[in-house]
Amino acid sequence: MNKKKSRRKFIETGIKTGVALPFFTSSLFSCTSKTADQQADSSSTNQKLKILILGGTSFLGPHQIAYAMSRGHSITTFTRGKTQPSVYKKLFENVEQLIGDRNDNLTALHNRKWDAVIDNSGHKVEWTKKTAKLLKDNCALYLYTSSTGVFYPYLDNDIKEDTKLVLSEPAEMNEEQKLEYRYGVMKANSELEAIRQFGKDRTIIVRPTYMFGPADKTNRFIHWPIRLSQGGEILMPGKENDMVQYIDARDAAEWMIRLIEDKKTGTYNAAGPKEKQDIYEFVEEAKNAFEVKSTFVKIDDYNFLKENDIHYIVPWIMPTGENQGSAKVNNQKAKENGLTFRPLTESIKDTWDWWNSDAVSQAQRDKVGSDPKSVLALEKSIIEKWKKR
Repeated sequence: MNKKKSRRKFIETGIKTGVALPFFTSSLFSCTSKTADQQADSSSTNQKLKILILGGTSFLGPHQIAYAMSRGHSITTFTRGKTQPSVYKKLFENVEQLIGDRNDNLTALHNRKWDAVIDNSGHKVEWTKKTAKLLKDNCALYLYTSSTGVFYPYLDNDIKEDTKLVLSEPAEMNEEQKLEYRYGVMKANSELEAIRQFGKDRTIIVRPTYMFGPADKTNRFIHWPIRLSQGGEILMPGKENDMVQYIDARDAAEWMIRLIEDKKTGTYNAAGPKEKQDIYEFVEEAKNAFEVKSTFVKIDDYNFLKENDIHYIVPWIMPTGENQGSAKVNNQKAKENGLTFRPLTESIKDTWDWWNSDAVSQAQRDKVGSDPKSVLALEKSIIEKWKKR
């Protein structure tokens, strides 16, 4: 595959599926599988809220809904009615589901009141402007689900909430830059529009980094659960101290609900893990999700990786050029305001269990498993080539 096309496809997949997820006997979908820190924060709240979610049927939304309903809140979703949830399906029987279109049909939202709005489907600035303007007199809080993409290009070593946002596109861009800039500019200006309509004291902005977990339709992260479950000799890309960042979508979703409950307005970077972690540490920890023997081949030559079309294996993104700081987002403010993290091994294993459940079609699994140009397919030959250098 052409290297530029490979990178562009990666970006497009993330943008199309949102941001920057059947019940099983496993605790995976029960909302009870949490760390001690989370359990301390997860008691049902006394205040029962009416929450409107713009979107809500894909990746992040069902996790927000499951957690909110477990705490006694009532949920309304507003969608085009085209996407069916692949997890927590039974819960949606108790969700009020409004149908409309953020482009040209907000009728179902007229003359309705909610305590809070979560905007998961804000893919155009105008969408955010119209819905926020319509709802600002009938809702107390507006939570906009943004992205760390608002900081592109990632050139800083400590990206905090007040780091300069990308609000306009440069005059000249290559195809990859067009996708990155347009997404970042859209998200950044949507944030500002939400604040403009609701005011800073009634707006919550959450900027997730790469999210993964059950119901992730991007297939960007599934490489590691698949490969680590197999064991054997595994390719580990990157150099020592190549930092990685990621967040389990359930951790982000549950924290968002708690922010609303506590009325913690403001802007937050939603990035994990809890402590800084490089790619080697990530893989060494993640492998413990499976009881198989693994050895690792560290390929730390960027030129060799590029020659073999390996620019990323999420959460590792080659930290060069405009991506040098993409895994250096500061999460201190989020942690101080209640963001907690599941153990990585739990996230990896739960994602693996979901991937091999009836919630995922065989066609989707085959698309990943039979891709002749994927790292999964080419790993053995790349390792052999590396060893012969």
